[in-house]
Amino acid sequence: MLDERRLDILTSSAKYDVSCSSSGSTRQNVGGLGNACFSGICHSFTKDGRCISLLKILLSNDCAYDCKYCVNRRSNNINRASATPDEICSLVVEFYKRNYIEGLFLSSAILKSPNYTMELLFDTVKKLREEYHFNGYIHLKGIPGSDKLLIERAGFYVDRMSFNIELPSENSLNLLAPQKNKRAIIEPMKMLAKDKYFALPDKRRPDFLPAGQTTQMIIGASPESDAHILRLSEFMYSAYKLKRVYFSSYVPTNFDTSLLPTEQTPLLREHRLYQADWLLRFYGFSASEITGEDGNLSQELDPKCAWALRNLHLFPVEINTAPFEMLLRVPGIGVTGARRIIMARKHTNLDFDALKRLRIVLKRAMHFITAKGKFFGSEKQEFIKYALSSPINESYHQTSMFDTIQKEASLSALTGEL
Repeated sequence: MLDERRLDILTSSAKYDVSCSSSGSTRQNVGGLGNACFSGICHSFTKDGRCISLLKILLSNDCAYDCKYCVNRRSNNINRASATPDEICSLVVEFYKRNYIEGLFLSSAILKSPNYTMELLFDTVKKLREEYHFNGYIHLKGIPGSDKLLIERAGFYVDRMSFNIELPSENSLNLLAPQKNKRAIIEPMKMLAKDKYFALPDKRRPDFLPAGQTTQMIIGASPESDAHILRLSEFMYSAYKLKRVYFSSYVPTNFDTSLLPTEQTPLLREHRLYQADWLLRFYGFSASEITGEDGNLSQELDPKCAWALRNLHLFPVEINTAPFEMLLRVPGIGVTGARRIIMARKHTNLDFDALKRLRIVLKRAMHFITAKGKFFGSEKQEFIKYALSSPINESYHQTSMFDTIQKEASLSALTGEL
């Protein structure tokens, strides 16, 4: 059984990997323990927003690589620990039975070599499914550079897999993680996106990665602009069928090199990138539209409001006739709101009172729309910017779902709508 000391080391070493959320999968329960289908993982959120439903752990933090930004790098003087596949399996089952978790996020440092590490990870998930009969959700972080057939075989046992691209450019990867290379990361992502595989060349089996694949980028460790990051995200969504691209603000763990910043990347930048990513995935925006002339996102305004201010010549739009695609570009109207408007206006002409009942955020939208030809917003860019800008507090903090004072902001954070 995994002792408390090693458990603490292996879970603490996994905290910088943020690409571990779950949207559930279609994997069926075949008589074992746990279930990952239908609504997926029943996420549990603490007051500060942390998801605590997945056991997030490394198989080992004893890394053979020396990536300068990583807390588990070979040259870093930290406590090291490793677990066996059976120890991980027993831990997952025991935690599940105690209702601590609903699933597993399993990763590892490079122990000896990529293939050796991937074999241990594959052995773990295979045992968990076949010997321990665990049918809950499993997210496996794959090991770049390991054998492709080994990666594919693991894909039949897990719900989701991720190969983290780490840094936004090949130059930065070569500089800060010289033992890694872009091709070793990209090739598995390409393979997982294909409809045919080595083992089954004729058709794709539905139990192969039913929840798809994700990736993660560290933001701020290297000098790439927001525009560069969003273009890369847009390409990966299109080329590799990714479910999500995750962004992780750089946290200093190495002060012995001049190649890395000495201060943490502001969480506001990570927040803006997630907002922009939402626009890419659900609002029909392209990466080239979202960022400003300097290639970075505004700190004062969310990306959608910033775009609208740069394109005031397209507004106002009439709420009763504007197409769905244009409604999505109005600040204060999200995907749900746009659908409500489309449905409601089939039966009546909407005015501002009707929009309020549809829960449209009028304090934002009023500057960009007319209703029955009436306009109640401002035509002055400076006033609109002031109205849309959120006051910048001395300390930037995460919105709480339990904050009744900021209920509207909390709902926006929960739904992702802008």
